[in-house]
Amino acid sequence: MSKGWKVASSHTQRAKFHSTNLLKAETVKVPQMAESISEGTLKTWLKHPGDTVQADEEVATIETDKIDVSVNAPAAGRITELLAGEEDTVSVGQDLFRFEPGAVDEAAPKEAKSEEPKDVKDASEPKDQQVEKAAPPPPSPTPEQVRKPDPAGVQGGTAKKELKETSKTAKEQPAPAPRVPGSRNETRVKMNRMRLRIAERLKESQNAAASLTTFNEIDMSSVMEMRKKYKDEVLKEHDVKLGFMSAFAKACSLALKEIPAANASIEGEEIVYRDYVDLSVAVATPKGLVTPVVRNAESMNFIEIEKEIAALGKKARDGKLTLEDMAGGTFTISNGGVFGSLYGTPIINLPQSAVLGMHAIKDRPVVVNGQIVIRPIMVVALTYDHRLLDGREAVTFLVKVRDYLEDPRKMLLAA
Repeated sequence: MSKGWKVASSHTQRAKFHSTNLLKAETVKVPQMAESISEGTLKTWLKHPGDTVQADEEVATIETDKIDVSVNAPAAGRITELLAGEEDTVSVGQDLFRFEPGAVDEAAPKEAKSEEPKDVKDASEPKDQQVEKAAPPPPSPTPEQVRKPDPAGVQGGTAKKELKETSKTAKEQPAPAPRVPGSRNETRVKMNRMRLRIAERLKESQNAAASLTTFNEIDMSSVMEMRKKYKDEVLKEHDVKLGFMSAFAKACSLALKEIPAANASIEGEEIVYRDYVDLSVAVATPKGLVTPVVRNAESMNFIEIEKEIAALGKKARDGKLTLEDMAGGTFTISNGGVFGSLYGTPIINLPQSAVLGMHAIKDRPVVVNGQIVIRPIMVVALTYDHRLLDGREAVTFLVKVRDYLEDPRKMLLAA
């Protein structure tokens, strides 16, 4: 009697514990992503029902038109139910998944219990009948199998016969269909939200701005010589590579101070001029082009600019950019030269008024002091909004950038 009561008591305790977990089950909702973002696409579930999670561990990824948002577990526990599927559109505040907090430690006993040894004897049989089950003995050879092998002539005849049968079977198999040259296949892939947003903004820029592009050539000899002389020292002391972006960023920051309209924007019927320079640097990622911002570039030196660009570039490639990293921006630099572009007309990143396009450096014959010499030349392009900048200001800005880069010492004098 007492034994039965103990068994019943243990069952009651287990049921009570299980119901407590159900009461503790929580529903995680789609988090706030930004003021301008109300929905996104659920791209990936990193956890599934039954999986355990630690506090702040990533459970799902939501793709928006600007960034990817990670949904993390609020506490340690176990996922019990997913309330949305991949590629579903989810809104802020929508129920996303359920989980039981504090259930991580219960996973170990279940796993240990499921791993039962395979060679355990059947406990239902009496001990005197628990005999190890051995494999059945091999059958005794027949008199025909005991005989010596056939002579070589007989084996050869058998082999020839089998070869003929094999060749006959191969002939009976249908020949593969002749390969048709070329292909007519088509593949349709749904555009991700970032690509849709990029397409929308680029078309908006073409429709809204009175875009015009002016070009110039820069002799990169001085910048290349400076980089070659100091790049190893900079890498050793500051752990950052000295590239051309820092020189262009500094030159543009100085030129923007002298031509403030290139750093301004139109808001309604007003022109907003800025005393600071927030440089948007175009970075290519697998999902599309993003433009993280280097804040207050006018107050940075070459090393500080290179460090900031390197940090933002890494975050962009890893998909870790935040909205704060891309918000704002007063002027954009796009470097198509890293892909080999020689000429191009960049598109303005609204509401900015201008964008500078860098291109590949090529050796070209130029006239210097009446002599034809070979110099490394880069073609640069400035696309500007003619509603805000006149041709005189745009050309003057680009000439100043050229002058700073052809003699970098002028940047020290201007600063």
